[in-house]
Parts: sequence; structure tokens; C-alpha cells
Amino acid sequence: MTTVAFHTLGCKVNHYETEAIWQFFKENDYERVDFNQHSDVYVINTCTVTNTGDRKSRQVIRRAVRKNPEAVICVTGCYAQTSPDEIMEIPGVDIVVGTQERRKMLEYIEQYKKDREPINGVRNIMKTRVFEEMDVPQFTDRTRASLKIQEGCNNFCTFCIIPWARGLMRSRPPEEVVKQAQQLVDAGYKEIVLTGIHTGGYGEDLKDYNLAQLLRDLESQVRGLKRIRISSIEASQISDEVIEVLDQSEKVVRHLHIPLQSGSDTVLKRMRRKYTMEFYMSRVKKVKQALPGLAITSDVIVGFPGETEEEFMETYRSIQEIGFSELHVFPYSQRTGTPAARMKDQIDDEIKHERVRKLIELSNQQAKEYASQYEDEVLEVIPEEKYKRDPESGMYEGYTDNYLKVVFPATEDMVGKIVKVKVTKAGYPYNEAEFVRVMDDAPVKQAANQ
Repeated sequence: MTTVAFHTLGCKVNHYETEAIWQFFKENDYERVDFNQHSDVYVINTCTVTNTGDRKSRQVIRRAVRKNPEAVICVTGCYAQTSPDEIMEIPGVDIVVGTQERRKMLEYIEQYKKDREPINGVRNIMKTRVFEEMDVPQFTDRTRASLKIQEGCNNFCTFCIIPWARGLMRSRPPEEVVKQAQQLVDAGYKEIVLTGIHTGGYGEDLKDYNLAQLLRDLESQVRGLKRIRISSIEASQISDEVIEVLDQSEKVVRHLHIPLQSGSDTVLKRMRRKYTMEFYMSRVKKVKQALPGLAITSDVIVGFPGETEEEFMETYRSIQEIGFSELHVFPYSQRTGTPAARMKDQIDDEIKHERVRKLIELSNQQAKEYASQYEDEVLEVIPEEKYKRDPESGMYEGYTDNYLKVVFPATEDMVGKIVKVKVTKAGYPYNEAEFVRVMDDAPVKQAANQ
């Protein structure tokens, strides 16, 4: 059999798409091998969200070429979409496909084997108006299933290259989303993570249909689905209708990722974000009322061009007031081709890193405060894998519905199932728990010290 190896850089959407591309290869009788092994074909799914993403993508491409100079090297993803000529210049690259028409990769491979001429299959993404169907009936990682529901973004924030890599907003037809969700549940998945480039914008390009209706349809039509998680939603997309669904739902989990980026109105304006801090806080207040105990995670960029000490402190105080369960903090990175990269008053790296340090300290403190509310509480967890820090300990790790990462004694046969654990000690990044009992008609076992 012809072998294929994959390497994915970047976000959850890229990981989903690698799994989808693997399905195309599987249908054509390829055998999948590890990326570090000798393979006939290497597929590198690239990231371009920062200049570092570009650099790492190039390193991985060169690694594949060294591994087997005779292999067919295929490069896809966001960096491939924005800079195909740059990638074609890397010695050993044979095929470049962007963020659409991924199925054509198989045709290009056959064409390349025949003609031995490099192929650039990248087309203008801005002309694409239809969602590209890419089903994933099963994941290599078997515990939580991602389900891509939309593509592209219409926001054009000044720091972001992604609209140029992914194109404009396209929603997946609702009947296809429901159909694939059922397929995933039938394959044994208890939790589905709705994902996309601008997930909360789902339905903006559809007539009389939106995210709130999709959530209702998934809840009512997918038999056996236990948990629905939204990978990310902008404050501007948390409509009263979405809040009503969260309030009524028995399956949408108590966790939302609501990007903040900055807690200063003047910085938000320079970023071209679509909300003020007053609006953001009012939405957060409403969703917390709808979902008591809600965990809110977020992204923050510090050191955006022109960010003064006072603007940074506005962000710091806003975060203190909101109370997140975890933050992802990034120093601003100049992204070639974006308006922010051309702005004056670029911030010194030393200042950026000091601000990152302060926010990470605050994030760790807030994460611990949030988790400590659940000490001695019994929560449902889906065990995902052996405890990374000590794989031989008999401990496993997984996430509660409100996105607490917990470590507890379990066995391999529990992976992917819903189990009940009692949180015994709150900490960051891991919370310790003891096993209470397994759901789904599995035998009941008591923790040793109960």
C-alpha cells in the first residue's frame, strides 16, 4: 500500500481538516503512518496566524523532504493559501493546495507522479462562497469530536491575516451539520465541539437560520448526544436568542470561549473589534445568569501598537472585574500584510513580555479561584488520555463540562465515556479528583477513601 503521513500546525480547524483529508486518502487505499516514519507522501497542514507560524511550517516541510527526498510533498492550509509562491520555492515541495479544494490533492499526486512537474493548486479564496464539505466520521484522537460548522471571517481585525487565508463567511448547511453530528454520536462520541474560523457567526450568510437554531436542532434531533461545546463565540454574536438557548439547554456545557483581545476601548477601536468593554461585560453578565457556574476562557493580546501603560492597566482591571476561568495571553506579533503591522508606535519586546507575565500571573490566580469553587463537588468528566506528567501512575486526565482539567485514577476502558469524579484539590493547570462511578450502565466502583 502507498503510505501517507500528516503534520498539522495551528488551530482546531486545521486538526479537523487534517482528519478530513485523511478520509480522502483512506478512500483511495492509502495507509497512514507516523510523520517521523519513512512515507511515500507527506501532507503538511500549515498555519499563518503569526510570522512564527510561517517559519515553523517551513521547518516541518524541510523535515519531510529530508526524511524521504523521493516522497511527494504536499503543502496545504493557511500559509499555503496566502504564500503559495514562497512555498513552491522550497526545494522538494511538489504540490501546494490552499484552504479549499482539498480533495483535488489526490488528483494532483497522480498527475505529479506522471509528469514530475510541481503543481500550484491555490485559487483566489475571496471568490469562494460555498462551504467545502469535509466529513470526519471518526477521529484518530477518540474522546472529543470536533464538528466544523463554518468557514471564513468577515471581520478584518487590523492584526489578523485570517480572512485572506480563509476567505469570507460560509456556513455549513444545517442538515449536513445534524447528519454528521449523528454520525459522530453513533461512532461513540459523547461530546461534540462546534468549531470554525468564526464559529459564533454561523448562519450570518443563511436565510432565516442562525446559531441558536442550530443548537436547538442538535439538541432535539441528534439521538444519544450528551454534550455540545461551542469552541469560540464573539461577544457581538451572543444574542438574546443564543442566551435563551443556553438557559434552556440540557446539553450545551457550562463553558464559553469569548475572545477579549483587549480590555481598553481605545485599543479595541484600533484593533477594529466590534464591541466596547461596556457591551462585552453586559453580555458576560447575561450568559453567567443563564448558565450558573459558567467557565469563561478568553484570548488577550498585549503590546498592541500604541498600547500605553494606562491602556494595559484598563485591560488588567477589566480582567479582574470579569473573572475568567483561564486566559490565553499573547504578546502582539507583527503580521506582515496587516494594517497593524504598518502602525507607528510598535511596542518594545521587553515591555510586551513584562505585560504578558503580569496577565499570566493574574490568569493563574483566577483559574485557581474558579476551580476552588468546585472542591468536594462531584462533576462529570470524559477521560481522554493517561496523565501526561506521569503516564505510569494509573492516573488519567480529562475535562469536566465546565472545562476544568482534572486528574484521577481510571482505566483504559473508561476513555471516551462519561464518568463521575469528586474534585479533591484545586490547582493549576491540573485539578485532582477521585473516581466516584462510571455512567452508562458500567459497574459502579467507589473511590478507596470514600
